[in-house]
Order: sequence, then structure tokens, then C-alpha cells
Amino acid sequence: MAGGYDRAITVFSPDGHLFQVEYALEAVRKGTTTVGVKGKDCVVLAVERRATPKLQDPRTIRKILVVDDNIALTFAGLNADARVLVNKTRVECQSYRLNVEDAPTVDYVARFIARTQQKYTHRGGVRPFGISTLLGGFDNKGQPALYQTDPAGTYYAWKATAIGKNSKSVTDFLEKKYKEDLDEDATVRLALKGLLEVTEASGKNIEVVIIKQAGITWMPDDTLEPLIKELDDTAEKIAKLKEQQWMSQATYDLRGERSWEKAKPGVTET
Repeated sequence: MAGGYDRAITVFSPDGHLFQVEYALEAVRKGTTTVGVKGKDCVVLAVERRATPKLQDPRTIRKILVVDDNIALTFAGLNADARVLVNKTRVECQSYRLNVEDAPTVDYVARFIARTQQKYTHRGGVRPFGISTLLGGFDNKGQPALYQTDPAGTYYAWKATAIGKNSKSVTDFLEKKYKEDLDEDATVRLALKGLLEVTEASGKNIEVVIIKQAGITWMPDDTLEPLIKELDDTAEKIAKLKEQQWMSQATYDLRGERSWEKAKPGVTET
């Protein structure tokens, strides 16, 4: 039991927890799966796109958002919280350009988002943002960079990572398959492959954006669909699972037969 310590974000529990922040992290874990992979000269963001009602305009449902000319953001968690946080970030990027007369770097934007999220963890009358974000862009040396922020206000740089539902499975997959200095095609394939570990293989369910120095490019459905079909190994996984089940059953039957032979009177093992 939280013992009442979950009713205010400004009060620590005796064992050092801020329950409202942990509840916000739980909202992130229930969000759609989101994958980010950094390549040699690009960053790829791939997200699970939930089906929209037939009469709804799908353009109003965006999981990948542009915050500056070559910085894109995707999130897992509450859509309304993401809208507010992204609008704050866009204003900050414009303010940075006005004051510094230069484009903001992705690490600057990540620090701003983390600072904003952290402010909402120690003030009364507000609640934490129920989202984690993945930011793709370039640093001040022109190198691609991938950052993650969370409701607690922390931020990390990653080579590849995932947030949202089933993110642990995707992250484990990325740890096994990631290699340094991936080209654009290999980066896209790795991001899609990771997402397909936990998502149905369909171009209607997946959205992909490629961030390069020249700008941000969305992969069109007619390009994405054949690539997803090529990478989909669901049939192989099912066949492998059936084979494992068959082997397990065969082993069980063999052990059962041996046990029955031991139980028969007058039967001894050689």
C-alpha cells in the first residue's frame, strides 16, 4: 500500500519513492511500442500506429512529430501530454533560433524536455507528464544522436532503444543485432525488425521516419509495405515454435515410456 504518499507528488514515501512519477512511468509502459536506432549518418524512428476508425481522418493522429528542421520526436504514453510538451519544445526551438541565430542541437532539445518534465515532479497543483520521448537529430559536430527522456526528468543518449509496451523484448533484440556504423538501409531494417518482434506485420500499423542532415523523410506506405513483408518472419517463428513443442512432447512421451517400463514387475534396465 502507498499509505497516502501517492496523493501528492511533492512528498516522498518512507522508502524513497515518488509514487506519482512511478504511476506516470506505468502509463508509458502501456503506450504504443516505439523504436529508435542511430546509424552512421541518420537516425530512424519507427512506431506502432494503432488502427483508426473508418470515419476518422488519420492525419490528425501522429506519433512522430517534428520539433525543428532536422529534429523529430516520438513518444509513448498520453497523447494530450505529448501535444502540450511538443508545443513547449517548438516554442523553445524558435526562441533558440531567434537568440542564437543557429539551429538547436538534439542534445539541447533533450535537455530542455527533461528539464520541463522534471519541473512537473516537485511542484504542487500539477502532475508529471505521462510520456517518455525518443528524439532523433544531430549534435554540434554534425553527428547523428538519439536521446530518450522520461517522466522523472532524466535523459539518456542511446545507440538503439525502445519505449512503450513490450519495450524490454525489443531492447533485448536490438542489443543482439545492433552494429556500429549502420548505413541508412540497414538502420531502417533493424528498426523495423525490432518493431516486428511485438507488432503485426502491416504497413498500416507502422510509421517510420528517417532523420538526416538534409531533413526529415517519412517512408511512404508503398515503400514500407514490401519491406515489411520481406522482413516478416512470423511463419518461421510459428514453425520453430511448433517444432519445439513437438520435441518437448516427444521427450515427455519417451520419459513416460521409460517410467512405465521401470514400474513393470520383472523388468530391469540393462
